[in-house]
Amino acid sequence: MPVDILKSNGWRKLLQFGSGIGIEIAASSLEVVAARVRPNGVKVLGRLTIADFAARPAAEWGVDYARFLSLHGLSHVSATVLLPRRDVIVRHMALPGVSRKDVDGAVRFQLDSLHPYGDEEVSWGWSPLAYGAVLVGMARRSTVQHYLDLFLAAGIKVASFTFSAAAVHSAVRLNGAGRQSGFLALGPSAAGGLELYGESQARPVFNAEFQLPPERAALLGLAELRLAPETAPLKLEDVLPKPAVNPVENDLARNPRPYATALAGACPWLAPAANLLAPEQRQTSSRAVFIPTAALATLLLLVAGAILFYNSYADRKYLASIEAEIATVAPLAKRADDLDRQIQQTRERAQLLDQFRNQTRQDMDAIHELTRLIEFPAWVYSTTLTRDFVQISGEAPQAAPLLKILDSSPLFVNSTFQSTGRAQNGSESFQIRAGRRYPAQ
Repeated sequence: MPVDILKSNGWRKLLQFGSGIGIEIAASSLEVVAARVRPNGVKVLGRLTIADFAARPAAEWGVDYARFLSLHGLSHVSATVLLPRRDVIVRHMALPGVSRKDVDGAVRFQLDSLHPYGDEEVSWGWSPLAYGAVLVGMARRSTVQHYLDLFLAAGIKVASFTFSAAAVHSAVRLNGAGRQSGFLALGPSAAGGLELYGESQARPVFNAEFQLPPERAALLGLAELRLAPETAPLKLEDVLPKPAVNPVENDLARNPRPYATALAGACPWLAPAANLLAPEQRQTSSRAVFIPTAALATLLLLVAGAILFYNSYADRKYLASIEAEIATVAPLAKRADDLDRQIQQTRERAQLLDQFRNQTRQDMDAIHELTRLIEFPAWVYSTTLTRDFVQISGEAPQAAPLLKILDSSPLFVNSTFQSTGRAQNGSESFQIRAGRRYPAQ
């Protein structure tokens, strides 16, 4: 489907079908959120906290996770995992004019200059942003592999490893095309500080963590986004799609990141989040769950096609009746057009005759005005008169005041000397050119 259609809010709503499992790797626990996305809204199915996952056997807490998925009928869904901020390097890249299929090559070409890991192998992924930019996330491959091995040992299928900025950016897109004027949102960070997320024309995505008072952090964020200092910051949970159903344990004010990660994994075709997991390691969800959705979509397309066909038939029938009526009145309309054309031609000829009649009078007025303005002892021995300007040559005791005298007349403007000199009798010779202006009749 063309991209411009997908950007339409109406089509985006119809395509919002999917279920997602978001897992945030916190300091000592895993925060899990299960969500189901439909055109009529988002439903949070449940939230699970797996405490001390690093100190416990993976198989042990993997059972808790499997029980949680089975309870909500999502055993087939692969998880989208949010990596800790400390493990990911995030960069913005401006790639104007680069097509979507060439972005991988463009990022790969500059990859070594984007991270501080030296010769270590890195895992990376990117998200498309507005204004021809991309958001690139990078992590040590050994780190990503460590987490992947841990989840595999727990029996957890993983479709994606992503990071906070990419997950929130993807989730915000489920609201539509985003906020065109730019915004800044604040929320609690995993480290106990403040997490800032914002978007603007100057900075398509801004995401940072501060250990500062909210007012000070907001000013720094607004400066980074080039937004007005008086812009009121929002809450991070308020820029995400508001769930129609949300259990009490999923307190978005306390931590909205797992919820955003679940939304990013539910509808990746609408707004893909950067995936640091290698393609061959990704475990996708079973496609069988989309059979009912595909059947309903097919039925919907058939109904829409029938409606479009009927509308087209009705339009053709109505157009035929209009054309028959037009054919009836066309001769009268043609006659009226001919009369209008003749009247316009007659009017233009009359105006042309008036202009020719007025030219002689206007020329005589100009000569009379020159005779009045250039008084003895100044005199003129040559006058050239056109429709746009008058040029006079003559002599005067002092030629300089003549420009001001001519410009003071309602018939002349922008007088300039073409040449000046000294005559044999001691007076000054001059040649002046002045534009003509015609007072309103």
